Amino acid sequence: MPELATVRIVHVHRILFKETLAPKVTRYRIHAPQIARRRKPGQFVLVRLIKEGERFPLTLVDSDPEEGSITLIVQEVGVSSGLMARMPVGAAIQDVLGPLGRPTEIRAYGACVCVGGGIGVAPIYPIAKGLAAAGNRVAGILGARTREMLILEKEMGQVCETVQAATDDGSAGRKGLVSDALRDQLKRGATYNFAVAIGPVPMMKAVCEVTKAAGIPTIVSLNPIMVDGTGMCGGCRVVVADETRFACVDGPEFDGHQVDFDGLASRLRGYSPFRECALQGLEPESVAVAK
Repeated sequence: MPELATVRIVHVHRILFKETLAPKVTRYRIHAPQIARRRKPGQFVLVRLIKEGERFPLTLVDSDPEEGSITLIVQEVGVSSGLMARMPVGAAIQDVLGPLGRPTEIRAYGACVCVGGGIGVAPIYPIAKGLAAAGNRVAGILGARTREMLILEKEMGQVCETVQAATDDGSAGRKGLVSDALRDQLKRGATYNFAVAIGPVPMMKAVCEVTKAAGIPTIVSLNPIMVDGTGMCGGCRVVVADETRFACVDGPEFDGHQVDFDGLASRLRGYSPFRECALQGLEPESVAVAK
C-alpha cells in the first residue's frame, strides 16, 4: 500500500502593520490566524523573532479573526524587543505560539475599575473591553511618566464610561500616581465591585493597598516576571497566598491581595545585571563586578 503523503500547514507570521505609540513603544499587527480565532483577554503569546533568538512572552492586546491578525504592543527594553522594533512591515517572525495563560474571568461584576500604569495599559485594554462587553460599567485610570508616554487613552475611552489620566509630571490629567487617583475617587464616593491593576510592581502593590482597604476584590497580571513562558525555567516563581506559583502556567493573573510584592520586586532586581549584559554584549560577571 502506498504511503500517505503528510501535509504540513505552515503559517508565516508576518508583520502586517506597525506604528509608534510612544517613545520606544510600538503597536504591531501580526498574521496569526489560529491564535486570532482563539485568544481571550488576559492571555499571551511566546515570540521568537529569529532562529537563534530567545523566546519571550507578549500580551495579546487584541485580535481580528477576519484578517487573521493579532495585536501586540511592545516596549523596547532589551535585545529582543529592540530587534523587533527594527523589523519592517512584511518581515517574517520565526515563531508565535499561543494563546497561552489562563484567561481573565469575565463575568457580571457591576462597577469595575481598570488601572494601568505605563506599558501595563496595553494588557488592561482587552480586559476592560471584555468587561464592558459583558455589561459591566467600567472606569479606567491610566498612568505614565509624561503625556508622550501615555498610551491607548482613546481606545480605553471607547470601552470605559470614564477615563482618568495621571502623570508623574502633570503634563496629562492629574499630577501624581494612579493609586492616588483611585484613592481620591473612592473618597469622593465612587464604588467598585471589582478592580484590575496592571503595571510596574510598585504600582500594582500601591493600587492593591488601596483596594484592600476599600474591600474591592482585585486581580493583577504578573507578566513582568515571565521569562520562557512554559514554567520550566522557574524564573517566574512568585508567592501567592503563602504558596509558590508560576506566573506563566498558573497565571498570569492572581488575586492582588495575596501576592508577595516585596519578594516579586526582589526577583526582578536580580535580573537587572543580566539584562545589562545582553544590551552591552558582556559576560554577566563583568557587569556584576562593575557594579
